[in-house]
Amino acid sequence: MAKQEIILAVETSCDETAAAILADGKKLLANVVASQIKIHQKYGGVVPEIASRHHLEQVNMVIEMALAEAKLGFSDLSGIAVAYGPGLAGALLVGVNTAKALAYSLGLPLIGVNHIEGHIYANWLVSRDIEFPLVCLVVSGGHTLLVKMEGHGEYLLLGQTQDDAAGEAFDKVARVMGLGYPGGPMIDKLAKRGNPKAIELPRAWLGADSYNFSFSGLKTAVLNYLNKVAMKKEEVDKADLAASFQESVIEVLVEKTMCAAKKHGVKTILLAGGVSANTGLRERFKTRCEEEKKTLYIPPIEYCTDNAAMIAAAGYYRYMARDWADWRLNAVPGLKLCVKEGN
Repeated sequence: MAKQEIILAVETSCDETAAAILADGKKLLANVVASQIKIHQKYGGVVPEIASRHHLEQVNMVIEMALAEAKLGFSDLSGIAVAYGPGLAGALLVGVNTAKALAYSLGLPLIGVNHIEGHIYANWLVSRDIEFPLVCLVVSGGHTLLVKMEGHGEYLLLGQTQDDAAGEAFDKVARVMGLGYPGGPMIDKLAKRGNPKAIELPRAWLGADSYNFSFSGLKTAVLNYLNKVAMKKEEVDKADLAASFQESVIEVLVEKTMCAAKKHGVKTILLAGGVSANTGLRERFKTRCEEEKKTLYIPPIEYCTDNAAMIAAAGYYRYMARDWADWRLNAVPGLKLCVKEGN
């Protein structure tokens, strides 16, 4: 029986301390996440220093829990993968230094994984039969980008946000609406009760041939609407506002992705990132892909938000390609996805 290639992955880029164990790139043996959402809720957002301290407290525990869940020991591992950026500097350092210490002491390969790439590879936790070429939309709190993939680790940048990412827009709009943190899930839930056509809000298309995104103007339009209603001393229908805002974001994200897939002649579309947990976005993509006869992959909800399983999936393919890091690996808060420019 051939030896299994078992990857232990660590993820600490923001406010989730996570560890996962993946065998042969397809069998998830453990996926442990210690969330800090309740800790940061009273501040209305993630406080970097607090996040770092909690990572220090939790990281060894989640690794031990993952090994116990997988019924494995350190001697069973083949490599150690870790997200080294983008993210919060202090938070990333906890994961990177933990992974380096483990890899060095165990004599195992160290695999550095881009957090954004991890989100993309969450789709390979669902299926190993994803066909290239494909178009992938990554939508998260800090990133909105559209890429074409010709193969594993090969990215052609088609478009990206010019200002606020979609997730940022959700959180900022939720804040001005008084919905609290995290804003995305709250708007999604509220939007189900509202009329998406009730309030006319802008769509930033940025030109017929552009695959770039912009949500700053939409955010400002919502703020202006709230100020206008307040001046008139009228009551805001928050459900209608949430639905109208969400519809504006979804329409732009979906239609730009569908246009890119058509132009590049690809049959497969991937959705990735924290905002891909949005039910309205998932439903619209499913409908449009059925209409256009495209194959759609969306990770289960638990793999959309930050987790180590997605880092393990991306790490496995880098491990197999012997794309290993050396001991100089460091946290890179502003790490970009290694892409070729395209259109």
